[in-house]
Amino acid sequence: MKRLCRESRVESRAPANGAKPGLCPRPSTSWRVEAEPRRLDPRRGGFTLIELILVLTLLAVLTSLAAPSLSSFFRGRALDSEARQLLSLTHAAQNRAVSEGFPMLLWVDSQGHDYGVVEEASAQKADPKAEEFAFDEQLQIEAVGASPLPVNGRSLPAIRFLPDGAIDEASASKVRLTAPSGETLWLIRSANHPGYEIRNTDK
Repeated sequence: MKRLCRESRVESRAPANGAKPGLCPRPSTSWRVEAEPRRLDPRRGGFTLIELILVLTLLAVLTSLAAPSLSSFFRGRALDSEARQLLSLTHAAQNRAVSEGFPMLLWVDSQGHDYGVVEEASAQKADPKAEEFAFDEQLQIEAVGASPLPVNGRSLPAIRFLPDGAIDEASASKVRLTAPSGETLWLIRSANHPGYEIRNTDK
């Protein structure tokens, strides 16, 4: 049985799809599918607030556990660095005494937490080449077995380098460097050459 279209529609539109006049056109079989935008699953692609809090808490715990070890490590590095700088200063003072022909004093002020090098002839006046270094207040540096010498208006233990490069017998035989943890390094007068060397013990 054929279904006829209404006259108004037949008159207003031309036959489509090869349909005869007066008959309803066959519906088109081609369908157009509109692509819907992809929606992200809210359960993926990020961390929840609870997960972030747990991660931060774990980091805080690990940091607190590692802090003492790191602190001890850096204190040890500071002690070693200070000992090496002091040793380098002994070489500089000795070389300067030889090159300029005047005794040089490497003095240590344990209370003032500093040390330096000054020309002995200029101990009562300004030395343009004098050097002075401050060290960490948590460290202790002490010149052992030295007779105090006048240095810039102060009486301080010192190592006295002579113009021939030798070390005066009244100079400190050793310098002790101590960290807050009790770790100790020593600058000991070398038996093989006129100078000092770093050791872990005072022997």
